[in-house]
Amino acid sequence: MPKNGPESRLVELAIELPPEPTPFGAYVEAVQCGSLLFLSGMLPVIGHDPKYIGRIRRDLSVIEGYDAARTACLSGLAAAKAYLGTLNSIRTVAKLGVYIAATEDFLEHPKVADGASELLLQVFGPDKVPPRIVLGVASVPLGMPIEIELVFELESPRAPR
Repeated sequence: MPKNGPESRLVELAIELPPEPTPFGAYVEAVQCGSLLFLSGMLPVIGHDPKYIGRIRRDLSVIEGYDAARTACLSGLAAAKAYLGTLNSIRTVAKLGVYIAATEDFLEHPKVADGASELLLQVFGPDKVPPRIVLGVASVPLGMPIEIELVFELESPRAPR
């Protein structure tokens, strides 16, 4: 395991990945195309159980939204690790999309999205922080407040585990 790789950082930060998420419908959690790994939308779940339900500002605070984004990102890391066998084969985080179900007048989307961005910063380091898009949406599947999109560039285009 590389000394400064994401697997070592998880240990140093005492971050334990949740069980890999399981689909809520007819889809897979990850697909590799060449050196890119695309993940399905990640929700704030632990395995298959929602951790948060509701809209930001109406039902949940900004702090709870931040944690929901972090939880969804942890599920994404768990899905990537389950697919690849190790997070150390990730060269960089190529894209982060954060979709937030909030009230119409909610304006603090970046603060909520930072739950995912800051986790990626901690795990992968400042040179691998991705570009991101943050959007407020009318709803997210199953009444959850957050859905995130992740794309990773891999060290080499190899067959999945």
